[in-house]
Amino acid sequence: MRPDRQRAVRAGSDAMVRVAVATLWSTPDAVRPIDSRALGRTADIPSWVASMSAEQQVGEGVLSQLLLGERVRVDEVRDDGWARVVALQQPGVRDVRGYPGWIPGAQLAPVAAQVAADGTTLVVDATSTDLRESPGGPVALANVVLGTRLASSGPSVDGWLPVRSLDGDEPRWVRASDVVTLAGDGGAAAAALDVASRLRGVPYVWGGLSAYGIDCSGLVHLSWRRFGVTLPRDAADQAEATRPVPLGSERAGDLYFFARPGRRIHHVGIVTGEPGRMLHACYTQRRVVEEPLSQARAATLVAAHRVA
Repeated sequence: MRPDRQRAVRAGSDAMVRVAVATLWSTPDAVRPIDSRALGRTADIPSWVASMSAEQQVGEGVLSQLLLGERVRVDEVRDDGWARVVALQQPGVRDVRGYPGWIPGAQLAPVAAQVAADGTTLVVDATSTDLRESPGGPVALANVVLGTRLASSGPSVDGWLPVRSLDGDEPRWVRASDVVTLAGDGGAAAAALDVASRLRGVPYVWGGLSAYGIDCSGLVHLSWRRFGVTLPRDAADQAEATRPVPLGSERAGDLYFFARPGRRIHHVGIVTGEPGRMLHACYTQRRVVEEPLSQARAATLVAAHRVA
């Protein structure tokens, strides 16, 4: 292992997420006993989500989640190992740099070179995949999710691609059919809707940003992120970053925004076809669903927007 990989993350520096999915907390004090499976270097997000009741899945201690390799700015590292960070790839109004919160320091690694020798950035297109120690070999990191970016480090071998590891010099291996070359596409609305549609039935988890649990704005953020389009993390900020279109003229891949009178936008969904139908992570049904707007939902519809 190279010496730079042995260094702990430090305040004032950048770091990268080393686990498949890291949870961003409002404060370390918000962590509950049931959240232990989401902590440490063996964060097991599928098990964590499955262990919670529907009510526990909407605990407001969770702000967001970060994916393997996602970059953060470290503002503080406490003696107990918790790090106060800013998620640089998740824009928002809380901090001009990105989305702020707390992460266990064990889930972070010092910044390593992200650009592969051949200049290729891959993105996970499967809802979930595993990184292996060798082609088809033992699992080195399980449950790497849709939208995760990986740096290619060489040619494929028997249907497996080597990708750069954050924890050593030896590459990890991903099934070639689970990844694609990342190509930014500012007109990815139809493709983003297709990605979101593959997440039907995923549990609603407040602050969730993975194929194991997701919230309404997380579904929008992740679906466009798959194509290299960076949208803010929260629904109200997503409205600010997108272009309004007249209600009645929306098309598949546009966004519906919802707010109660005199309040900020609190919900977002993706238009799926003719006006009046959407795909969204539904708080009341506690899962991702595609459905027509109910009368109650339509009463709070305030705008339709297009991702430019």
